[in-house]
Amino acid sequence: MFLQALEGSWLSHPFWKTSFVLTEEADLAALKASGVAAVWIDVDRGCDVGPVAAPAAVPARPAAPAAAPAAARQPNAHFEDEIGRAAEVLHRSRQAVTALFTEARLGNAIDSESCLPIVEQVASSLARNPSAFISLARLKTRDDYTYMHSVAVCGLMVSLARQMGMGDAEAREAGLAGLLHDVGKMQMPLEVLNKPGSLTDAEFSVMRSHPERGWELLKEGAKVPATALDVCLHHHEKIDGTGYPHKLAGEQISLLARMGAVCDVYDAITSTRPYKAAWDPAGSLQRMAQWKGQFDPAVFQAFVKSVGIYPTGTLVRLQSGRLAVVVDQNPASLVAPRVKVFYSTKSNMPIPVQLLDLAAPGTSDRIAGREPPENWGFNYLEDFWNPKN
Repeated sequence: MFLQALEGSWLSHPFWKTSFVLTEEADLAALKASGVAAVWIDVDRGCDVGPVAAPAAVPARPAAPAAAPAAARQPNAHFEDEIGRAAEVLHRSRQAVTALFTEARLGNAIDSESCLPIVEQVASSLARNPSAFISLARLKTRDDYTYMHSVAVCGLMVSLARQMGMGDAEAREAGLAGLLHDVGKMQMPLEVLNKPGSLTDAEFSVMRSHPERGWELLKEGAKVPATALDVCLHHHEKIDGTGYPHKLAGEQISLLARMGAVCDVYDAITSTRPYKAAWDPAGSLQRMAQWKGQFDPAVFQAFVKSVGIYPTGTLVRLQSGRLAVVVDQNPASLVAPRVKVFYSTKSNMPIPVQLLDLAAPGTSDRIAGREPPENWGFNYLEDFWNPKN
């Protein structure tokens, strides 16, 4: 049958999509065991119920399987093939989050189910190629940082949840929590939120109230899960107990909140903000690794695996003495991504751009280390992997 819609909360069922062809016995069992009270079917796109749905009619619908249900079942795409689709997802997500946060700024309650299309589209893009969406989401302007930060953390949370072996339902809740984690900033004064310089102690005190203000907003909303409330309230807690608002430590902080803390900081420091320029992605991971007591070590290690030791956009030096920019990850080897070679350190001159898969058989060159782009005066590295430029 073609399931057109599922009755009940989208958090009560184990599927990423609410409209798909039901073909697997395991999916049928999961649907029956879920909290879904009823379903709507489209008899023009699948079988009907009752005696009219003769078994012989099933093979007569060859087009039906094309609407595959879960994002995880879609084949992986190359970075170059996904980047355009990821850009479209980001554009739609920005519009949806802007509308959602505008309601929050007006003090209106948030309906978490209205976030379903955003989380679903982000998760689908990540399933095709995680690097494309996460890399594009890092490119924000100062003006849209607050909105796009939430979309980016949503993606990072879904990717991290999958890296940690969580199921679809858990990954979906993680994504929703990431999307809503900073909603309290809509209650902050704009002159403080968008201040280009350092905050005063009084202004910083105001900003530190945003987790609690967000929690207050969300608890008044419709069907907001406890996990999203918890991440909103506790994503600034630190593993050593020096965070805020409640100075929780270690296992007192929920797993999703510990995940949210890592994803929130990574996106913040790799993004251009009103008061600072973005740090390069690999350098950001190196700095975060040195902040002892801030993050759960196991969660942070899983996060590094989810974004790559050398995330897309990282400038690296190869053993041959050439400089290259990482353009895509190789899931089979974190230290051997696909790169674009463009500069010789021996001649100190640009060389013809060459796409090189460091994991391909016969490739002898390897990464010798990361290079800070500012040391070379390179400010165009994005051009190597973002065709929108």
